[in-house]
Amino acid sequence: MPAPLDLARLGGHTMGTTWSVVVAAPADADLHTLHAGIERQLDLVVRQMSTWRADSDISRFNRSEAGQWQVLPDEFLAVLDTALDIAARSGGAYDPTVGPLVQAWGFGPAGDVPRIPGEAELAELRRRVGWQRLLFQPQRRRLLQPGQAWLDLSAIAKGHAADLVARQLCENSVTAALVEVGGELVGHGRKPDGQPWRVLVESAAEEDAESQAMLPPRVLLLDGLAVATSGDRWHRFDRDGQRYAHTIDPRSGRPVTQAAAAVSVVARDAMHADAWATALTVMGAEEGLAFAERNGLAARFVARTDAGPVETMTPAFSEHLAA
Repeated sequence: MPAPLDLARLGGHTMGTTWSVVVAAPADADLHTLHAGIERQLDLVVRQMSTWRADSDISRFNRSEAGQWQVLPDEFLAVLDTALDIAARSGGAYDPTVGPLVQAWGFGPAGDVPRIPGEAELAELRRRVGWQRLLFQPQRRRLLQPGQAWLDLSAIAKGHAADLVARQLCENSVTAALVEVGGELVGHGRKPDGQPWRVLVESAAEEDAESQAMLPPRVLLLDGLAVATSGDRWHRFDRDGQRYAHTIDPRSGRPVTQAAAAVSVVARDAMHADAWATALTVMGAEEGLAFAERNGLAARFVARTDAGPVETMTPAFSEHLAA
């Protein structure tokens, strides 16, 4: 007879943020081994896709000369393949080559003070941006540096990291777990009481707590599903009465001016949820909602108005809410 399962919690730091995992495991489970396995998956993503590490695969590509091919390791290959697909499907609202613009506005790995670039500088940087510039040959596992391209996978890599951790746990016979990496969540299986994982959908920044109380709490049921949230609550700065969000619109070269307080996307994996949340944030609540409905995306928007926060969501998102 199988041993009864208890809930155990693990956690740590990665990618400049935190991670946490709740697993359903026997009381005598080797949690140290599980923790070490989780850390290995997270470290793998950092080694391959962190622009904050000079020795990562992505940093080597960003430094490479024009015309140089780089062979990509498995996870980098999978993430870039998905990133380019979503870039094409979103009309460039999400673009993994946005790195030069992120850096110029002070949100990049150099840790610069947030600033407003001049028009000439932006025009020059925009010539370096565009997913169509990349020559990617997934069958040959390689990517060509077209010249001064700077990949930034931060809007998809944390989601992929959560997926890797969830996969690692499944391969180690953990039948139920809730994985969180930097706010991106993946849930599989059911808790020992037979209930699915229940998570509260993020709504707005901490300073909007009073306004946030105007919205009903939204609880998602995650079993074989993931959710990611984007918006302007994390990194931003204010200058001369204008708020500049850390989410850059690759099409204009500028921060999203009317960024929603929060955009949440539910998908089968956190990698897709993560990237689509960014793309819809760039589009804005009105255009993003219409796009999500046309494309069957499960998405929820919380927009700020003078009258308080306004919530909209697609029918596909509503289907995942607890009754």
